[in-house]
Amino acid sequence: MAAVDMEHLREWIGRTETVTDSITAAPLRALTATLDRDDPDVAMLDLPPCWHWLYFLPVHRQSELGHDGHAQRGGFLPPVPLPRRMWAGSQLEFVAPLREGQQIKRVSRIADLTVKEGRSGALVFVKVKHDIYADDTLAIVEYHDIVYRDLPAADAPAPTPIPAPESAQWTRRITPDPVLLFRYSALTFNGHRIHYDRSYVTQEEGYPGLIVHGPLIATLLLDLLRRELPDARVRNFSFKAVSPIFDIHSFTVCGRQDNAHQVSLWACTETGHLAMQAQVELY
Repeated sequence: MAAVDMEHLREWIGRTETVTDSITAAPLRALTATLDRDDPDVAMLDLPPCWHWLYFLPVHRQSELGHDGHAQRGGFLPPVPLPRRMWAGSQLEFVAPLREGQQIKRVSRIADLTVKEGRSGALVFVKVKHDIYADDTLAIVEYHDIVYRDLPAADAPAPTPIPAPESAQWTRRITPDPVLLFRYSALTFNGHRIHYDRSYVTQEEGYPGLIVHGPLIATLLLDLLRRELPDARVRNFSFKAVSPIFDIHSFTVCGRQDNAHQVSLWACTETGHLAMQAQVELY
């Protein structure tokens, strides 16, 4: 089990990074196709919520990548010495719309770093705050939760699955085949091998199949909302990954409108267990 020097890691709290980009149409058209949508020209629309993840891509040099396909640790993000890294969740506020053609800037700061003890050992949580500006106007405030964890022991008990809610108003079944995962990895320039390298994810990380990206599941939840309430405008969106989804089975994205301004969304596995839960506040 890797040792975690929390005193050293907490020196990263407060570190900042600023990157710029421009909203071009090609990634928007590609994600539209990946989500199997038949939308009008995306240049005529405000970006759907969370489609800004198509920009500010991690363009690290090939020589800067680690064995898992991520950038080697110790730059902006702290050098957590635990082998597994996952997107645990996010909380987002959508302040102003984004549109194709805008110049955008993301100012990021390490907001917090904590450690907890789980069944398989230490869990390190890193919270990153992103302030995203479009043409110098604040458009999105995003908190991104990253979790690092050790590999579980061979005799570690499997976590107890949580039953998904049975009160869905809307559902859509998703088949997470390797092509879908490859296209999303390519669109987000995500080199993490757990999403496309089956021998790596099964033999080295011990998972039963390719892992569906957390932000892809979140995007599919919001896409379900767009399909059911196409005129709804999202003010706040938060989601939490509960358990991984693998490409060996289909899964279902589900939703329910709780009142005029609140929507509950969740993803459930083929066996009916909760994989991701989310809340939406509408304007």
